[in-house]
Amino acid sequence: MRIVACYSMKGGVGKTATAVNIAYWAAKSGIRTLLIDLDPQGASSFYFRVKPSSKSWGKRFFSAYKDLLGQVKASDYDNLDILPAHLNFRKFDVLLSSLKKRKARLKKILSGLSDEYQLIVLDCPPSIGDLSEAVFVAANPIFVPVIPTTLSQRTYAQLLQFFKEKKYPHKKLVPFFSMVQGQKALHKKTMEDMRAQHSNFLDAVIPFSVDVENMGEQRAPVDVFARSRPANRAYVALWKEMVALLNKKAK
Repeated sequence: MRIVACYSMKGGVGKTATAVNIAYWAAKSGIRTLLIDLDPQGASSFYFRVKPSSKSWGKRFFSAYKDLLGQVKASDYDNLDILPAHLNFRKFDVLLSSLKKRKARLKKILSGLSDEYQLIVLDCPPSIGDLSEAVFVAANPIFVPVIPTTLSQRTYAQLLQFFKEKKYPHKKLVPFFSMVQGQKALHKKTMEDMRAQHSNFLDAVIPFSVDVENMGEQRAPVDVFARSRPANRAYVALWKEMVALLNKKAK
């Protein structure tokens, strides 16, 4: 079983759209996939038309993997299940701070799901704290969408510095450009500069697209309602590149 994460310290960068679309393509490829929505806003859950339990159960999230299995919901797609977010997930940092071996707790819990799933995709909230560090330990690789702007460039540099200070393997971080507007000179210049500085950027580029924005209205991955559009082709290219990376890391 592999655990991957879609993570960014910065919100509004296309993180959830990426998690939804790569989980969809993984399942469509025949991989038994679980998407775990760790963001209390629950956008991934919403896109897949899945509602969380009405009961508050977040305190048991890091207790036993059977507690997680009891909250998993089937999606409308073969090979794809969803563990929907609950509003009380917002307390995860506080909860983890009270636990022993908190950084390794998420990895330990998710390891219990290896008989049910081949791939777990974590959609992470845009923050940095105990939950984020638990994700950094559990997931490999960690896919980081980066909008090619000065602020996003700075945010990625801060993330790299955090990994250095905490001695996390920086090779876990796999960045790619998201919400790119090709007509903007700033986007082109920033992409050139960052590729020159960081050789591990994926080749696939996700464009700024109304089709991605329409995921909320359609409540579905892009392939379902805009199959022939550039955004969908970009996500297909991104998934293929991710598969190649996962296969390489597995050897």
